Amino acid sequence: MDALASLLTGPRARGAFLMRSMMSAPWSIRIEDEAPLTIVLAVTGAAWITPDEGPRLRLGPGDAVVIRGPEPYEVGDDRGTAPQVIIRPGQECVTLDGQDVSDRMGLGIRSWGNSSRPETILLTGSYESVGEISRPLLDALPRSITLTADQQPGPLVEYLTVEIGREAPGQEAVLDRLLDLLLIAVLRSWFVAQADRAPGWYRASTDREIGAVLAMIHDHPADPWTVTSLAAAAGISRATLARRFGSLVGQSPMSYLAGWRLALAADLLHDPDRTLDSIARQVGYGSAFALSTAFKRRHGVSPSAFRARAA
Repeated sequence: MDALASLLTGPRARGAFLMRSMMSAPWSIRIEDEAPLTIVLAVTGAAWITPDEGPRLRLGPGDAVVIRGPEPYEVGDDRGTAPQVIIRPGQECVTLDGQDVSDRMGLGIRSWGNSSRPETILLTGSYESVGEISRPLLDALPRSITLTADQQPGPLVEYLTVEIGREAPGQEAVLDRLLDLLLIAVLRSWFVAQADRAPGWYRASTDREIGAVLAMIHDHPADPWTVTSLAAAAGISRATLARRFGSLVGQSPMSYLAGWRLALAADLLHDPDRTLDSIARQVGYGSAFALSTAFKRRHGVSPSAFRARAA
């Protein structure tokens, strides 16, 4: 599995929030939901996205933006329109004085807004949690990424537009996968456009030997890897691997392996049915004690404390 695919397994949608916003001017919404990752797609009309800090963005028909949270921002018809409602964590919608208007603004299946004949229709998908293994991906992203209509995967956008208003068996799974596909398409296009400015792990994934080493680490973290065994599997010398891996990725192969194992462990700790011993074996540690020692050194808390905090 290449580096981008591996890191994208973290923000995989599971019952993600999806909504079609149907709005007519004047309108403005303040988003304080603290979602770590959100996609907004303009189907018709236009909208301005205004973060508390940073430049404003204008979306026209077919344009999409990926917003990295959890900082708040506003979405509205015009840069000067004051917010009328606030979206809080849990997608609670309230007026500025705290009155809940979620039901009053409902307009049908996954549809919400101030007009049944809207000038602007937006599709919004929010990932309400992401895993530790996706942290390098999120850290590599700017506050927002915009793709214009001509850069969008047309059939996928059209399909999502239709499916978000349907209710059928398995619909939640369908929408989750469509949201994942849209996110992957947007991020892949953005990373390709970055060229030399892309993060080291992404550039390394395009290198034949170092990309192969990354894939082995991602796919088989429990294997007893050493620099020597990784180099042999990639068909290069130990010295060459150490030099090229460090140059491209920015850290040693063993340091990267340890970080990947502990990120996987952190995500597995969210499953209350998994024992620490089973997690240790899955990520390449010989015992729960060995994992606990390394985990506390990396995350600052014990695995049990991390699990309790996550719960």
